[in-house]
Amino acid sequence: MMNAAILLVEDDQASLELAAYLLEHYGFQVFRAEDGLQGLNTALGLGAHLDLILSDIQMPEMDGYQLLRALRADPLLACLPVVAITAFSMEGDEQEILQAGFNGYISKPIDPERFVDQVREWLPSDNP
Repeated sequence: MMNAAILLVEDDQASLELAAYLLEHYGFQVFRAEDGLQGLNTALGLGAHLDLILSDIQMPEMDGYQLLRALRADPLLACLPVVAITAFSMEGDEQEILQAGFNGYISKPIDPERFVDQVREWLPSDNP
C-alpha cells in the first residue's frame, strides 16, 4: 500500500522541517515548497499524485489564500484537500479560513504529539 503524498507549503524553515520530519517518520511521502508560488508549481507538476496539501497562510510571492484559489481553479487539483497551518488563532480566523475554501485548519506552533493524527483526518482512510 502506498503512503499518502503530502505537499507542505511553508516559508518558515524550522516549521517546514519539523512538519516534514514528523510526516516522513510515519512513512508519508513529503514534498516541500517554501512559498505559495513554488507550492502551486509543485502541485501542478505532481497533479493527481498528491493526496493532501498543507499550507501556511502568510507567505511571500503568493499567500495561502491566493494559492488555494489557484488550486481550486485547476480541474486536476480542485478537489484535493487543502489544510491551512497557521499562527492565526484569533477568534474568527478559523471561520474565515474555512469560508475561503480550506478543508481544515491546524494552528501553529504545531503540536508534535498530535500533528500526524490531525493530518490523517484529511487523508483517505486507506492510508496508515
